[in-house]
Amino acid sequence: MSPIGNAYLSFGGEVRLELDRAENEDWGSRNLGRDIFLLQRYSIHGDLQINRRLRIFSQLRSGQESGRKNGPRPIDEDKLNIQNLFIDFYPYYGKKSKLLLRIGRQELQYGSGRLLDVREGPNLRLYFDGAKAAFKTDKFNIDGFFLKSGGTNQGVFDNRIGSGGKIWGLYGTLSAPKLFNTDFYYLGIDRKNGRFDEGNAAELRHTFGTRIWKNGVGLFYNFEGGFQSGRFGLKKIMAGGGSSEVGYKFVNLRGRPVVKLRGDLISGDRSKGDGRLGTFNPLFPNGGYFGMNPQAGPANLISLHPSLAFNALAQVQVSVEVVFNWRHSVNDGIYRPDGSLNLPSLNVPDRYIGTTYLGSVAWKVNRFINFNIGIQYFDTGNFINVAIPEHKNGFFTASMVSIKF
Repeated sequence: MSPIGNAYLSFGGEVRLELDRAENEDWGSRNLGRDIFLLQRYSIHGDLQINRRLRIFSQLRSGQESGRKNGPRPIDEDKLNIQNLFIDFYPYYGKKSKLLLRIGRQELQYGSGRLLDVREGPNLRLYFDGAKAAFKTDKFNIDGFFLKSGGTNQGVFDNRIGSGGKIWGLYGTLSAPKLFNTDFYYLGIDRKNGRFDEGNAAELRHTFGTRIWKNGVGLFYNFEGGFQSGRFGLKKIMAGGGSSEVGYKFVNLRGRPVVKLRGDLISGDRSKGDGRLGTFNPLFPNGGYFGMNPQAGPANLISLHPSLAFNALAQVQVSVEVVFNWRHSVNDGIYRPDGSLNLPSLNVPDRYIGTTYLGSVAWKVNRFINFNIGIQYFDTGNFINVAIPEHKNGFFTASMVSIKF
C-alpha cells in the first residue's frame, strides 16, 4: 500500500492453474470420451482509496484454456478483459449507518449464492455493468441495483456490454445473532433469448424470495424459497423452488468435523404447449453448489446432498459428498448450473438422473498459496440410461493451485 497525500493506493493479484481430466462428461451423448486440459487464470487489481467517502477500484483478468478437444467453453477462456472498474461514493457516512453508491463494472454476491454469485469455481468469474446503492446499519442492510450482465468472447477487450440481458432488484438482510438472520429479495431479469426444453423466446421474469439462516459452531442451517412470475414469449411463467441445509459443526472433536444435509426442490415445466412455463431460472448461481463439475443444476431438479468435512491436519481439509438427483417434472429436461439446457426430456418417463460421488482435499499452504485436488464420479440413472442409448458413467478429476498477492 502506497500513500499519495491523504490517499492510499494498493495493488494485488492472483495466478490460478487448474489441470482437469474429464471422461464421458456428456454421458456418452456426443462421444466426447476422455479430455485432459489446462485452465489458467490471471488477474491484477488496483485500489485507490481517496478518502473515506471516495474509492476507485479496477481489475484486469485473463482466462485461458489449453488442450480441450472441442475448444474452450464460455466459462473457460477470455484472453484479456476488464473484470472490475467502478467508483464508490458515500453520500452519507454516519457512525452507525452509511449509504454507498457504486457505478461501473462490478461483481455481485448475495446470500448463499443460489441466485446471484461471482461464480468462483469456473475459470471466468461473472461481472455486471451498471449502478448499485447500498444502505447499511449494524443490524439491517439493503441493496438496490440496475445492471446489465456481461457477455464473454475469447479475444482481447472484445466483450459486448449487456449481451446477457438486464437484471435489477432489491436485496435486504435483517440480522438477529441470538435468533436467526433473514434475507428478503426481489430480482428481475430481461433477456432476448431464453432457452428451455419448452423452446426459445424473449424472457421477462420476476423472482420473489426469502432466506432464513444461522451460521457458527454447533447447529447451523439455511432455508431458502422463491417464486417466479413473468412472460416467456406469449406464455406465462409460474415457477418456484426451495432449498434447505442443516448441519452441525463439532468444535470439541478432533478434526472439527462438519456434517451437512442439503435438499432441493426446484420446479420444471409440467406440460409443453399449455401456455405456461414452469421451469425455474436460477439466474446467476454458484456453479459449484452441486459438485466440482456438475452436469445437473438448479432447474427441474430434486436433490439430496449429504456431506462430511474435517481437518485432517491444521491446514488441510478433507470432504466427502454424495448427491442424488431426480427430475422434478418428467416433461422437462436437465439443465446445467448456469440454467442452460443440457439434455431435453425426449419423452422419457423416468425421473432419476443419477448419483454423484465426490471427494476433495484442500490445503492452505500459507496466506498466499492454496492447493486443491478433487475427484468426482457420476453414476447415470434411469433417465439418462434411456435417453442416451450408449450411455456411460462420468468421471472427473481436478487439481488446482492458487497464488494470491
